[in-house]
Amino acid sequence: MLQRLKARTANIGFFAVGHAVYWDQFEGLLEQLMGYHSELRELLENNEVVVKDYGMIDTSEGGYAALEQMRGDGLDLLFCNMITYATSSTFAPILRGMDVPIVLLALQPLEAMDYTKASTYMQLANDNICSVPEFTNVAVRMGKKVDDIIIGTLYNDTEAQEEIKSWCDIAKVLHDLKGARLALMGHVLEAMYDMHADPTAISAAFGVHVPLLEIDDVVRLYETVTESEIAVMKEKIVQEFDMPNPVSDPVTMKLSEADLQQAAHSAVALNKLVEAYNLTGLAYYYEGLEGSLQRRIASSFIVGNSMLNAQGVPMCGEYDIKTLLAMLIMDRLDIGGSFAEFHPFDFKENFILVGHDGPHHIAIADSKPILRSLVKYHGKPGSGASVEFKIKEGPITMLGITQTEKGFKFVIGEGMSRKGAIPPTGNTNTRGFFEPNAKAFVKAWAMEGPTHHFALGIGHHAQTLHKIAGVLGIESVIVKPSGRE
Repeated sequence: MLQRLKARTANIGFFAVGHAVYWDQFEGLLEQLMGYHSELRELLENNEVVVKDYGMIDTSEGGYAALEQMRGDGLDLLFCNMITYATSSTFAPILRGMDVPIVLLALQPLEAMDYTKASTYMQLANDNICSVPEFTNVAVRMGKKVDDIIIGTLYNDTEAQEEIKSWCDIAKVLHDLKGARLALMGHVLEAMYDMHADPTAISAAFGVHVPLLEIDDVVRLYETVTESEIAVMKEKIVQEFDMPNPVSDPVTMKLSEADLQQAAHSAVALNKLVEAYNLTGLAYYYEGLEGSLQRRIASSFIVGNSMLNAQGVPMCGEYDIKTLLAMLIMDRLDIGGSFAEFHPFDFKENFILVGHDGPHHIAIADSKPILRSLVKYHGKPGSGASVEFKIKEGPITMLGITQTEKGFKFVIGEGMSRKGAIPPTGNTNTRGFFEPNAKAFVKAWAMEGPTHHFALGIGHHAQTLHKIAGVLGIESVIVKPSGRE
């Protein structure tokens, strides 16, 4: 029932290229081509993006004029409509002057020409592929790149439409990375060397800002929360979660009224923190003195953070800003992005449990998520309400963002979530099945040097994540035990 606080969107540039000489030679050709262009624009707009249409560019001068417009339009992606043959001089100014991904669309109106009625006019109206090699050659010679080429037909081509959707989703990721405010609060859990990150390096690689917050920033807001605000939040929590009796783990108990009250109070404070500091997301870890207000607040974030994750504001524990970035990327692809790590193997049934003690993306839960009271958090101070669920059955994707001696790196993997019992420990867990088997996959994953955390989403999206890494200029690997991509 939780809704996004901000709709996913992107600014997409769209232009057609052609050869100006044709228009006087073939009456009606330009008008027919621009009719196809309008139909393709509608197809793009169906992906809930803002399309800025620069029309037909058929000369070098037109390319330079369009470039000046594009530079001021805050574009996240450019689609070049290869609507007929065009000389590369129409494209070169834009290619050289724009620093956003460029995708060539070569979508032919006819599946095949009627050769009994074929004409030069008909050929030119379906000549979408002719200048594609010329354009990619110019990109290579200029030290630039064409990020993708989508080849197919204009009508009823589901494969081409899915490729377009994938790039529109990538644009939504890029749109929200620009100037994102991914805050850090507290410090790394003392012994986790893999969690450390340099905020300047994060800003340089991803184009985000990293506000450095104090625990007292949320304490101050916590103390402004009213009883009526807590009551409203408690009602929302009761609607969103089940609260069953404990099963086998003595650390768990049925959610207590005190823990519900505390979780609601902290959730309201977190909402206020997001608004006060205009946060896109937050990675945090703080211990505080035993019995202190700071400890009580910091150890009761899991419920509020899990709800914010479902509303499109990624929240990540253990001060892990690299996984926070992975969660943001997955969320903007609309595939979830739950905080996760590997748990014990099941060698009998050939799977590994994948989960964490929070926070989680409850929008991808397979059913109503569960709240349990924990009498202690393993490995951390504090106690209180904790979230438990399995993610939806079916394909899953994992994105770990790690660092090497050279810079950042995406570690990407795909598997399956399947039906079955999970430990009733107040943590999320999913039965993760991987090819050729869980042991071989996890070994191959670990050999890539990831952090022990990653973001977990639904569907198979490894190639899309690989493309995002390419756009950002970041190393990436798709883990396959028999090799790597």
